[in-house]
Amino acid sequence: MKYAVIETSGNQFQVAEGQIIETEKVEGEKGLELTFDKVLMIVDGEEVSVGTPYLEGKKVLAQIEEQTKADKLYIYKYKSKSRYRRKAGHRQLKTKIKINKI
Repeated sequence: MKYAVIETSGNQFQVAEGQIIETEKVEGEKGLELTFDKVLMIVDGEEVSVGTPYLEGKKVLAQIEEQTKADKLYIYKYKSKSRYRRKAGHRQLKTKIKINKI
């Protein structure tokens, strides 16, 4: 089985060809081709290549599938005996990416 470990949006993902991952927002429209050159490791069967920190000349090709938002998170602030209460909501922007080629 062939897979790679890439770094994007400050996170690391283990990806395989055909897989769809959800990351923090990546600028671009649906269908835009992406190239991830921050490849930390590639495993191809028994052969393992590990970078220090990245592998030179290795890339992962991907395509944007969808721009979405995560579920809403509610943030509450409360102080007792002072009638202080605050409620705020936040929806993080997400991007679904399909891995095409390692």
